[in-house]
Amino acid sequence: MYNVIIEIKPEKAVQLIDRIARFIVERKMGSSAIMTIESLRPLHNIASQLMYFLAPFAEVFVNSTDYQEFAAMLENDEYVALLVKRIDELDDEMYREERKQRRLLRKRRNNKIKRFFGIKPKI
Repeated sequence: MYNVIIEIKPEKAVQLIDRIARFIVERKMGSSAIMTIESLRPLHNIASQLMYFLAPFAEVFVNSTDYQEFAAMLENDEYVALLVKRIDELDDEMYREERKQRRLLRKRRNNKIKRFFGIKPKI
């Protein structure tokens, strides 16, 4: 018989959210993931039901417990909001220094171009 997880415990949901958020952020897909999740937020219940429907096929490739817990997590709007928040937090935390360095390099490059053309750089 096929067991279906219908509810997920809050502490397990938080662990799963953290794992998913880390997976997304480590691949530098944080911004696009947030945009996708936010734009599809009204459909999260339908997505959850679709995941239950596709579970027998998907579980050939992924862990069945994690898959079902993720589907159960999608049913709850609070968990979806928490996922978006966690992705944003991790993205900011992991890439803050890198963004700061890029901003500095961009500013230096712009100042070089301005000096070349004789435009006084802003301070």
